[in-house]
Amino acid sequence: METLLYVGGILFMLIGLGLSIGLHEVGHLLPAKLFGVRVGQYMIGFGPRLWSKRIGETEYGFKLLPLGGFISMSGMYPASTTAGPAKGIFRALVQDARTANDETIADGEEHRVFYRLPVWKRVVVMLGGPVMNLILATVIFTVLVSGIGVQQGTTTIASVSECVLPAGSTATECSADDPESPAAEAGIRPGDVLVSIDGTAVSTFAEATAIVQASPGKDLAVVVKRDGAEKTLIVTPIAAERSITDASGRPIVDDKGVQVVRTVGYVGMGAQMGFVQQPLTAGPQMTGDSVVRVASLIVNLPVKLWDVGVSLVTGGERDPDGPLSVVGVGRIAGEVAATDAPILNRFSVLLGLLGSLNIALFVFNMIPLLPLDGGHIVVALWDGIKRAWAKIFRRPPPAPVDATKLVPLTVVVATLLIAMGALLLVADLFNPVNILGG
Repeated sequence: METLLYVGGILFMLIGLGLSIGLHEVGHLLPAKLFGVRVGQYMIGFGPRLWSKRIGETEYGFKLLPLGGFISMSGMYPASTTAGPAKGIFRALVQDARTANDETIADGEEHRVFYRLPVWKRVVVMLGGPVMNLILATVIFTVLVSGIGVQQGTTTIASVSECVLPAGSTATECSADDPESPAAEAGIRPGDVLVSIDGTAVSTFAEATAIVQASPGKDLAVVVKRDGAEKTLIVTPIAAERSITDASGRPIVDDKGVQVVRTVGYVGMGAQMGFVQQPLTAGPQMTGDSVVRVASLIVNLPVKLWDVGVSLVTGGERDPDGPLSVVGVGRIAGEVAATDAPILNRFSVLLGLLGSLNIALFVFNMIPLLPLDGGHIVVALWDGIKRAWAKIFRRPPPAPVDATKLVPLTVVVATLLIAMGALLLVADLFNPVNILGG
């Protein structure tokens, strides 16, 4: 059964990745067709063709390696004006790129080429793919936090401490010298549902905790629902040193990884954990936070990759927030699916992983280097700047930017991307990230 769940987690992520890539390319395809550009191919994957079907002028299909996708637009760059033997490897690469570009331009449809579009339309076409991933991530995160909810302490009391133990104590039973906890003294019982504290309605245990921690020595009127009826109890929090926790009940640590301990109001009650639905604004906010986090990872990518290489050689533990290959993502998905936890908990983690994957696709494709979408956007914007400059100084319109001249740089970037993918693949196979502990 565990093996089936493991495989199911991998399949979930592979299908999710395929849909994410497919929608990314749809984000390019729809505006391209809307603006009249001839699209010859829409493909998911790279390498040998597995299946394809031509509908109208476009061939739709799947290829063997699920590492990305592409659409083939007519005339991404201006048609060649000269031809002849190219001397030198870089000139040969440029000439090959121009030849391949020329082959996408059908006879009689020279007006339906990408490079002739106004700058803003070219930007829209190239932005369409990454933005589709951003939208998909926002939808996923909204379903995750507003539909399913975030696991945190609810207002239902799970436990009431019999006594007050010092912070950091390892004792599991109360002694005769330990004072009774304020919650037990007030008559709070497991199963009670908090309604309000000190006249303030509470909807989460975190809200209740904040009021209690801010009120040491103060008598608080606690309204609880018990057996369908509301009951008011008076509890007086004592001042005690306690570890500070977040909304999910996890201890907050400082920069050195040490739990933060403060003197706060304490009553000695714990909450049942459950999924608490968040406002609809939480999904977009989670998306924004994820974009910032992934962008920071991209900026520090050379350092992160170096750390991955070092950990691969030394066998050291990898950074769980570091980069992963498709194999690494699939492996984590399998481990999450097979872990001993409620189904909803596992599904939530898988859904969050898929949302983060779409954020990575968005941020990575916005890097302003060819062959990534961000590189094509930069080319279009540069073309627009040249045209605006000529118009301001009343000069003849300049020739369209010929990005095939950047093919040598594109090859270098592509080679680095392949090398990065190979490093991460090997690392994920022989020294995978451990997110579950043990």
